[in-house]
Amino acid sequence: MRVAMYYNNSDVRLEEMPIPEIGPGELLVKVMASGICGSDVMEWYRLKKAPLVLGHEIAGEIVQVGEGVERYKIGDRVFVSHHVPCNTCHYCLGGHHTACETLHTTNYHPGGFAEYIQVPRLNVESGVYLLPDEVSFEEGTFIEPLACVIRGQRLAKIKSGNSVLVIGSGVSGLLHIQLAHYLEAAPIVAVDVNDYRLEAAQKFGADVTLKASEDVPARLRQVNEGRLADKVIVCTGALPAFSQALQSIDRGGTILFFAVPEPGINIPIHLNELWRNEITLLTSYGAAPDDLKEALELIKAKRINVKDMISHRLSLSEAGLGFRLVVEAKESLKVIIEPQK
Repeated sequence: MRVAMYYNNSDVRLEEMPIPEIGPGELLVKVMASGICGSDVMEWYRLKKAPLVLGHEIAGEIVQVGEGVERYKIGDRVFVSHHVPCNTCHYCLGGHHTACETLHTTNYHPGGFAEYIQVPRLNVESGVYLLPDEVSFEEGTFIEPLACVIRGQRLAKIKSGNSVLVIGSGVSGLLHIQLAHYLEAAPIVAVDVNDYRLEAAQKFGADVTLKASEDVPARLRQVNEGRLADKVIVCTGALPAFSQALQSIDRGGTILFFAVPEPGINIPIHLNELWRNEITLLTSYGAAPDDLKEALELIKAKRINVKDMISHRLSLSEAGLGFRLVVEAKESLKVIIEPQK
């Protein structure tokens, strides 16, 4: 089978690998669509494991069923989660499923940028979701990224009437904007350096869009009755965004660090000011099973418009172009690889 083998962001090669063989309790899935995630192009995270086949936002069709699998059959359309928790450890029982050691060690083989993937037994038991007829393969690739957003906003306790500032209007930022809009947060203010993405932010529900070079705290006060933001969501690893977030949060507010800088980068924080104003700093990572189920339901019900976020549909042989588009982050949003084309 063909795979897109990742060596670095500018070197993604079309190569051949054997179709994986499955064992008892496993599935073989033909990958129909696979999204390129922003984390796929974080070289500080990926190069240490390269060369490898990336891709963890997949939807496809079951073509082989291992002995003992009863819940699924050949021909089923599915989304497959690459990371699954054990659901029994201290962290899972405490609601921190994405801190589970099992979640961090599970995956399917070889990766979503391949014609086929082998789904291990544990993933079959806890990480396979049937796609309803209303959800296309393309839309199914958004289940994982939307679930991550759902988890982050739930932890940040975003609700109706909150003012929300989203810094970074890439795919994750746009999903945050849409979800905040669905939750009736207002006003929703989007910040980015790129006019193309700010136009997209407005299209997908931002009430106000600002260039990152503007005086964001001052503009916030103008559109939010003299106050800063109740919630700030950082969706970029760019260092200026972290300072901007700290300057833009209102008293009693919460900053959600949805994206982070590379390891070794330290962010100066004036703890006294946070203490005085009861400001919460929060992180979120990944998605748990309930988040994935909720994401699927929101996409099925068309509450979140993911289809119009797709800017490029590319074949497996064009994966290198897809990675360049995501790295450049100019006039692209969601880039989908379709391995069967």
